[in-house]
Amino acid sequence: MVTSATADCFVADRKVEAGEPWRTPMRLCECPNCGQFQIVLPLLPGTSARCLRCDGLLRRALQDPLGRALALNLAALSLLGIACLMPLMAVSTAGMVRSANLFSGPQGMGRSGLWELSVVVLFTTVAAPVLKLLAMAYVLIGLRLRRPPRHVRRVFAMVERLRPWSMIEVFLLGVLVAYTKLIDLAHIEIGVALYALGLLMLTMIAAQAVLDPQAVWEEMERRGVPDATLDHAAVALAAPGAGAVGCHTCGLVSLPHGHDDRCPRCGGALHPRKPNGVGRAWALLIAAAILYIPANTYPVLQFIQFGSGAPSTILGGVVELLDSGLYPLAALVFFASVAVPLLKVIGLAVLLVSYRLGWEARLRDRTRLYFVVNAIGRWSMIDIFMETILVALVQFGSVVSIEPGVGAVAFCAVVILTMLAAESFDPRLMWDAAGRNGPAAAATHGGMRTAR
Repeated sequence: MVTSATADCFVADRKVEAGEPWRTPMRLCECPNCGQFQIVLPLLPGTSARCLRCDGLLRRALQDPLGRALALNLAALSLLGIACLMPLMAVSTAGMVRSANLFSGPQGMGRSGLWELSVVVLFTTVAAPVLKLLAMAYVLIGLRLRRPPRHVRRVFAMVERLRPWSMIEVFLLGVLVAYTKLIDLAHIEIGVALYALGLLMLTMIAAQAVLDPQAVWEEMERRGVPDATLDHAAVALAAPGAGAVGCHTCGLVSLPHGHDDRCPRCGGALHPRKPNGVGRAWALLIAAAILYIPANTYPVLQFIQFGSGAPSTILGGVVELLDSGLYPLAALVFFASVAVPLLKVIGLAVLLVSYRLGWEARLRDRTRLYFVVNAIGRWSMIDIFMETILVALVQFGSVVSIEPGVGAVAFCAVVILTMLAAESFDPRLMWDAAGRNGPAAAATHGGMRTAR
């Protein structure tokens, strides 16, 4: 259990007096990186709390995190509506003109029989961003009502699950690569939707930067959204020796009372660690490693001009960019489409082996490696998005056309499988295997520091 000094400093929430600076409430939390239970002291806006053991970010306090986030999410929804309704890009050659919007790429893949890619591209560029923005706006507006809907906690829990699959910024890079490939082939006109997507990307980044998720959960508590009254002080006095568990969804530390306990704040299932995470991660990783071979050997697209053409692999596309003198862009495509998937497979394999062998060395570095691997995987979709734009725009009959190849399906599967493998693995398991977690170990770390 926590030390008496730590327990004594934990106080119940109180009303802020007039003129007193706003602070976040003091809370007990479990570090999502290493599993260390710690007290997060009250934070002023502009300050943050980091784990004493692994230096992972625990919380970042922000000024008006709900109001600014609502305004930016509503603005992003408007921009996304414009991007969906207006043309993205138009090309013309030999007196023929063809334009594309956000839906043209998935439609082109579907016409070629690659409906799998149609579903993935449509979900990551339209469905996931729309659902994420609508859910976020619904929650923030709901918390402003006199009686917030009870299900806002379920809706907010969905937002974090959608975040990695919303790939507007990756799609824009794919459009940039497609533009460089088309600039010598045809005359290009930029549509309104592309400018809207650029603004949308900046707005979504800003909306994420000004949002404090814990402030949203605390506002739900204050407005009585959870059915049960949460006694944070009692949990702090008993945890972690009493078997306290940090919720994977909302971060609340609570005491389970059965085999099928659910978080009293968000309603999510409580598990000390992600259930069967290691087994799922290994299975997904092995499948990704197998598919990596056909993804790089089979053609991802075929350029046909006057009835003849040759298929092109991912490496072939990099060579074409090098031959055109576009060295920075060639490096970007090579890194995102060739190096990143391979490095993700190797990195995840190292983490899984280190857990199995119980390595104690360089735990901090391996924890950082996990979050780098988890963050960069989505950027490998650049090549898929580039291909959808080319397939949608370059369809001029016997003069010139571009058709997708089966290698694109294998490559897309590699990206998705590695993302799912990274999400399945729990980095706290490495600290468990090294003997750094448990009641005895947790009791020796009672403090918390704040950093500006």
